[in-house]
Amino acid sequence: MTSTSLHLPLAVPLKQDATIIGLVGLAHASSHFAHLLLAPLFPVFMTEFGLSYAELGLLMTTFFVVSGLGQASAGFAVDRLGARPLLFVALGIFVLACGAASLVTGYAGLVGVAALAGLGNAIFHPVDFTILNQRVSAPRLGHAFSAHGLTGYLGWAAAPVFLVTLSSLYNWRTAYLAAAVMYVGILVWLILQRDKLSTQVAVQHADVGAEHSMAFMKLPVVWWCFAFFLFSTMTLAVVQSFSVSILKAMHGVSFEAATLTLTAYMLCGAVGIFVGGFVAARTGHSDRVVAISMAVAAVLLALCGTGLLGATGTMVVLAGTGFAVGIGGPSRDMMIKNATPQGATGRVYGLVYSGLDTGFALSPFVFGVFMDRGWYGATLFGAAAVLLLSVVAALGVGQRTARSRR
Repeated sequence: MTSTSLHLPLAVPLKQDATIIGLVGLAHASSHFAHLLLAPLFPVFMTEFGLSYAELGLLMTTFFVVSGLGQASAGFAVDRLGARPLLFVALGIFVLACGAASLVTGYAGLVGVAALAGLGNAIFHPVDFTILNQRVSAPRLGHAFSAHGLTGYLGWAAAPVFLVTLSSLYNWRTAYLAAAVMYVGILVWLILQRDKLSTQVAVQHADVGAEHSMAFMKLPVVWWCFAFFLFSTMTLAVVQSFSVSILKAMHGVSFEAATLTLTAYMLCGAVGIFVGGFVAARTGHSDRVVAISMAVAAVLLALCGTGLLGATGTMVVLAGTGFAVGIGGPSRDMMIKNATPQGATGRVYGLVYSGLDTGFALSPFVFGVFMDRGWYGATLFGAAAVLLLSVVAALGVGQRTARSRR
C-alpha cells in the first residue's frame, strides 16, 4: 500500500491554504455541533419524557458507540475513495438526524437520532485530517491543526446557545428544524467549493499482501494514541453532558447561567487552541505540551469538585479548565501526525479518533450512575482522575515515537 500526495509548490499562497483550512474548519464545527445535538436539551427531555440521568447518558453512549465503530471503518474508506464524497454523505446524514429529532415522541426516537447522528460524525476526523495533510503546505500545518481544533470548540459552543435559545423562543422541535436548515446550507456551500476539497487516494498494488493495510495496528504507539483519546475525552464528556446539572445541583445555578458556563468552557477552549497553535509550531516536544496542559486541567477540575469555590468561582474555574485543555489541542494533533506511518493517514486517524468516540460512549453511562446517586462532586473528581491517565498516555506516545526515529 502506498499513498500519493498532492505536489504543492514550495511557496503556497496564504489565501490558498487559508481557504482550505476554513472549509475544513466549517465541516469540523458542524460535526462538533452534532456532538451536542441532544445534550443541551437533556433537562427538557427529562420533563417531557420522564427520563433519568442514566437514560440520558445512554443516548450519548449510543451516539459515540456508533461513531467509534464507524470511524475506524471510515478511515479505510477515506484512503480508498477520497475524503470529499464521504464528507458530503456525512453532512446529508446530519440533515436527516436533525429532521428526525424534530419528530421524536419518546425515548426510542431519541436513541434513533443519537445513532443516526453518530453515523454522520464517524466520517469527519479521517476526512478532515486527510484533506489538511494533503492540501495544506507543511509550514502551516501547525496553524491548520489549531484552526481545526478551534472550529470544533466553536461548534460545541454554538450548539447549546443555538438549541436552547430557539427552544426558549419557539419550542425544541422548531430548534431542530432550524438545525436541519443550517446543515443544508453548509452542505450546499461545500459542494460549491468542492474543487478545494479533493484528495488523492491510496493505491493498492497487486504485489502487496492484503494484510499490509492492517500493519499499522501492530504499532504500540498507535494504541497509546488511542488510549490518550479514550481518557481525555471521558473527562470532556462529563463536562458536556453533566456540567449544567452539576452546577444546578451543587450551587443552585440557574439553567441559563449553567448553560452559559458550558459555552464559556468551549469558548475558552477555542482561545486556548488558538494560542496552542503557536506553541505547536515552535516546539518539537508536542507530547510534553499535551501532558502539561492536561495535568493543569485535571487540577482545576478537581478544585471544582471540592465545592469550596462557590457558584461564581466554580463557573470561572470550570471555564478556565477549557483554556488549559485547549492549549494542548494543536500539539495533540501534531503528536498523532508524528506517530502516523506514511500512507496510512485515514486509517490511523480513523482508529485513533475512535478512542475519542469510545471515551464519549463510556463516560456518560458510567458517570450517569454517579449523577443518579447525587455524587456530583465525585463526578468531577472522577473526571479529573481519568484526565491524569491521559497525561501518562501522552508521554507514552512521545517516548515510542522518539524510539521509532532512532
